[in-house]
Amino acid sequence: MPTAISNANGDSSSMGRLQAPVRPRNRIITIDILRGFAIFGILLVNMEFFNQSALNYVAELYEPSTMFDQLARWFIAFFAEGKFYSIFSFLFGLGMAIQYLRAVEKGARFGPFWLRRMLVLLGIGLIHAYLFWPGDILIMYSVLGIALLLWRKAKPRTLLIWTFIFLLLPLLLNTALFGLVKMGEMAMGREEMARVLDEQIANYAALGVQADQVYTNGNFIEVTAQRARDMMFMYSTWPFMGFNVLAMMILGLYVGKRHIFEDIPGNMLLIRKVWLWGLIIGLIGNFVYVYFGEQANRAVPSLANLISLTGQIFGAPALALFYMTSLTMLAERADWRRRLQPLAKVGRMALTNYLLQSAICSILFFGYGFGLYGQIGIAAGILLTIVIYAAEVVFSIWWLARFRFGPMEWLWRTLSYGKRQPMRREAFTS
Repeated sequence: MPTAISNANGDSSSMGRLQAPVRPRNRIITIDILRGFAIFGILLVNMEFFNQSALNYVAELYEPSTMFDQLARWFIAFFAEGKFYSIFSFLFGLGMAIQYLRAVEKGARFGPFWLRRMLVLLGIGLIHAYLFWPGDILIMYSVLGIALLLWRKAKPRTLLIWTFIFLLLPLLLNTALFGLVKMGEMAMGREEMARVLDEQIANYAALGVQADQVYTNGNFIEVTAQRARDMMFMYSTWPFMGFNVLAMMILGLYVGKRHIFEDIPGNMLLIRKVWLWGLIIGLIGNFVYVYFGEQANRAVPSLANLISLTGQIFGAPALALFYMTSLTMLAERADWRRRLQPLAKVGRMALTNYLLQSAICSILFFGYGFGLYGQIGIAAGILLTIVIYAAEVVFSIWWLARFRFGPMEWLWRTLSYGKRQPMRREAFTS
């Protein structure tokens, strides 16, 4: 899982001419609401991976032991997997667009500021991945965020074309892998190729069992060493996930350049069309993903696996767009905007809350903490997600009543601007 934890409202546009983050009254509250909603979904998906290694997931070593856990897994796969990092990726690109356009308007240099911002995020991501949890997504976001500079001057139509290209690339990559397996069967024989693939799964399984032992019983140093080993595996998944992330970033850049969130009522017809098609494609695509995914092993290229991945490649971003447009339309109504304010508070502290989730879960699950690793079922994980998120809502409301930023947001801004940012609310004068 995991973030367009980048401030999608834009904080400022250049270290030279824009030294102050965006004032609270100028924030686009709907974007904060979307980010806060995504923080919940990220934890919902990640919870299972705090409870088992990614290698176990790939090798499918863990099978739900109860009907409730099986239903919970299907629910998360259908409604959550791939949707919330798609939302964060979209918001990341949207945030870049807003900051870039403000820099252009003020005649400020954007490139050096954005590069420094991404390098700071990279540092935070490396600390998070190796000291807390190897499921980090900040490293990928920082690297792709730097690459996103290539599209900052592109026209909206060009951005849409690149969005579809990058959405299609994972499908082409997986089709190529499936083709290689078929070629292997022709060259080696079906039985010999099956043996090779079985050995690969067995290797994943052995590594997963080793990881389980360390995460369950290891001290902090031992668990940190295991996280470093797991990170090497996580980097190998980048080609399959990174293109989707980049596609949604570019789509967010497109929406930002179209100024859609700055005039939601004026773009309501477009928003409703996206809502409808996001729902239709999202439901169909995710049904295909879950149904065929039950008939395939993730570690083995097969026709069922290819069909399943095709459903997710298009269904996950589509359902993410459905979620975003639904909340956007609700937030235009005063009564719903008031009800959604707690999400906005969490969204304003997205980076802090994302990292806080990892800190809490690493203490709960790993051997140097409470040692619950492998003991929490998927259904119980949903309940734990709700409890942790509710605590983050309370914490975010309390914190923002006293301070301008979350603690990690303050650190990110201070290092990005090269200037200490005022923290307490009374230090900020309108």
